[in-house]
Amino acid sequence: MQMRFIRRFSKDEKVAIGRNRLLKQASPPTQANRMSEDSSIVNRIRENRVMPVAVVSEPDDGPRMAEALLEGGMNLLEITLRTEAAREALRETRKRFPDMLLGAGTILDATVIPELIDDGIDFGVSPGLDEAVLGTCIRSRFPLFPGVLTPTEVSRALSLGCKNLKFFPAEPAGGAAFLKALIAPFKAEGVRFVPTGSITLEKAPAYWALPQVLAVGGSWLVAGNLLKEERFDEITKLAKEALALGKQD
Repeated sequence: MQMRFIRRFSKDEKVAIGRNRLLKQASPPTQANRMSEDSSIVNRIRENRVMPVAVVSEPDDGPRMAEALLEGGMNLLEITLRTEAAREALRETRKRFPDMLLGAGTILDATVIPELIDDGIDFGVSPGLDEAVLGTCIRSRFPLFPGVLTPTEVSRALSLGCKNLKFFPAEPAGGAAFLKALIAPFKAEGVRFVPTGSITLEKAPAYWALPQVLAVGGSWLVAGNLLKEERFDEITKLAKEALALGKQD
């Protein structure tokens, strides 16, 4: 008669096993899923120099902002998923301006990715490096700019197959000088950044001077007070100023 032994795992071992399963689920399956240097989305973001980052309170804020930005020559907009109106604002903006490069920001949950793809959203942005979110985006071929702040996070993003990153929060963390130091060890990897967080038009040139910077996140272009007071002409003016300054660098 054979004796069968059943191993009982400790609590820490069970946690480790569960974590490893999640990492396997989040891992990118192939190199082909990575966003390449020739990606039209990457090139279009670089051309705009600034990625307007908006928090909307009404669904109509999206298309009205988009119209003002387009009049200023800027065809890029990120609407953050921080409010109940955000999803509808994204849908309405896509419906009215099908050619605009439109992104969803503050993605915290992987389950929203298929819905964003169905809505025709072009790319996503997350404040941190959530491996489940990134893994879902890579498998779905949905471009994502995950947030990073440290060399460890950059290394992990690269190992997962992502070279296009959001540096956040840019100014509170040390600004362009900090980002320059962060980039140094990874230059050969082809990493690229969209620094975001308390950046103003006056501070933008220091970031643009770094070849690895695609664009800067610019909430000043679509600030809440401009939307609330319906100062859309000012948004157009700010877009023109940003594009003009960006082309000088």
